Amino acid sequence: MPGIIETAASCLDAGETGLLHAATALSRILAQCPCVSETESVPLTAAHGRILAEDLIAPLDVPPRDNSAMDGYALRLQDLSDTEGTVLRRAGRAMAGSPYGEAVHAGECVRIMTGAPIPDGADTVVIQEQAMERDGLVHLNPGHRQGQNIRRRGEDLRAGSVVLERGRRIKAADLGLIASLGIAEIPVFRRPRVVLFSTGDELCPLGNTPRSGQIYDSNRYSLRGLLDGHPVETLDLGIVPDDPQRLRQVLEESSRTADVVISTGGVSVGEADHVKQILAALGEVRFWKIAIKPGRPLAFGRLGAGTLFFGLPGNPVAAMVTFVRFVSPALERIAGLGPRPPLTFEVPCLDALRKVPGRTEFQRGRLQPDAQGRLRVKVTGRQGSGILHSMSQADCLIVLEHDRGPVAEGEMVTVQPLPGWI
Repeated sequence: MPGIIETAASCLDAGETGLLHAATALSRILAQCPCVSETESVPLTAAHGRILAEDLIAPLDVPPRDNSAMDGYALRLQDLSDTEGTVLRRAGRAMAGSPYGEAVHAGECVRIMTGAPIPDGADTVVIQEQAMERDGLVHLNPGHRQGQNIRRRGEDLRAGSVVLERGRRIKAADLGLIASLGIAEIPVFRRPRVVLFSTGDELCPLGNTPRSGQIYDSNRYSLRGLLDGHPVETLDLGIVPDDPQRLRQVLEESSRTADVVISTGGVSVGEADHVKQILAALGEVRFWKIAIKPGRPLAFGRLGAGTLFFGLPGNPVAAMVTFVRFVSPALERIAGLGPRPPLTFEVPCLDALRKVPGRTEFQRGRLQPDAQGRLRVKVTGRQGSGILHSMSQADCLIVLEHDRGPVAEGEMVTVQPLPGWI
């Protein structure tokens, strides 16, 4: 059909029975994701991106005293005329690091710089552009109000108040806020330990020459990039061959050290897809088929007593989509981040899209502003789950809901921005 974006077909699409609804799958995953319990204290210089383990309480007021918001003159408002100009004697100077040590008396003013403490007796700051100084006398026009251009003590933060809540990921602005309180170290959750590997004899490591039938291992690099956006410690084991004994050894060892194990490939129904069977032997398989496209064969379960396992599909786009939609929320929960839904919003779609009711579909899109700056979305070409270029060109996922049918050109669709979309 002209104007319709084609996607790769599958003989096991929406009509297959036993597929788990995407929302149900995510709910079951998150129910198995306890926050790490161990904490540590880190210096502020190493705290960016870490997860706060306790509420941060302000030990003092910020600012600690009334101070000037502008360069100008500190004075008593009662000394100014309401109807005509006033001349005051400049009694001294107040700097941010060198306050004026005396009180301001009747008929006086103090030259004051931004951030300098307000001298005793003064209750107003007139900015320098509204004053003229000559020979130690300051000429001021009328029309001022008490308290103008003064930042009050505790205006930003009050001593004893909660500054940042437990479960917050520390941003750059938070670092400055914490430093303003004189706090040099903060308590954070330990980083969850994540083991990552690819499976498949068809995979060739970078630097080697592929044999006949081999392809380069790309999924692991995409997933490493996505993992870098989380407060986790990643151990990359490289490529694990299609050898049940070796795979079992890797999973057993990982279950003793890791909080989460992520593999890519080997979770479908082929003869060489061993991951699901070994997972069942070493722990339990919670589910392994979801009503989504791409990414239907996603295995989720547990290794040993507490290690979570995600077996992502081998197709490159499917691996990334399932990571964004299912693994990322799990890692956030385990790392200690407070619960939050993914950022989504609705925009018009510039393409007509095929969609079969009965599964959630994720098309790759690129947000574009129109002439008025309003966002629209356009798909990034062919949408097969093996076309990694479609993901490379995308800055969002177009989320087509489970029960939705085809999308007409111009129809509103839900989009979820991808990491780094701005």
